[in-house]
Amino acid sequence: MILPVHDPNAWGPSLDAAVDAVNRQAVIVLPTDTVYGVGADAFSPTAVTALLAAKGRGRQMPPPVLIPDVRTVDGLAREVPEPARALMEACWPGALTVIVRSQPSLAWDLGETRGTVALRVPDHPAALALLSRTGPLAVTSANRTGEPAATTAAEAEAQLGESVAVYLDAGDSPLGVASTIVDATGDRLRIVRQGGISRERIVEIVGEDAVAGDAG
Repeated sequence: MILPVHDPNAWGPSLDAAVDAVNRQAVIVLPTDTVYGVGADAFSPTAVTALLAAKGRGRQMPPPVLIPDVRTVDGLAREVPEPARALMEACWPGALTVIVRSQPSLAWDLGETRGTVALRVPDHPAALALLSRTGPLAVTSANRTGEPAATTAAEAEAQLGESVAVYLDAGDSPLGVASTIVDATGDRLRIVRQGGISRERIVEIVGEDAVAGDAG
């Protein structure tokens, strides 16, 4: 079911359907500023398992978690280093995912995370409106593993089909490229995937000494 979320004045029923799907542990597709994402309730192991199955991905590649704002971080993460906080404050909402140590008390199972979680606040009004109602969502790019990331809802549906309950359609993705991923669990920040935020921008925010070598 593809539902429009182009107009904030008219997207209420579409968001209602997506929230209902999340509440019943189903999988949805949502627009973000980077590419379309396939998502599910981050706190439901059943939903996360369905998400990974739709993606064609195993537990060894846990999905990132989208959150509505930077204030959500401390409920999900611990020992967040100051350079990582600086990046979050400067780049969120935006195309930056930050890997941090997760709170050990959290009742979730995202896969083999080794005690970490990858967090991002997307810069997309429909995504933020949804997240404000659902809370944290496990979200990864809306494509089958090994295939190109979808930049439209139709592309996502072509790949994921009936494994997704609701597709939210906001037109073409603004950036069309994935987020930059920064690992903040070590002594220095490490860029593990180049994407929508450049290394130069990261260095500009935190300084060269806080950033390890090039992306791996």
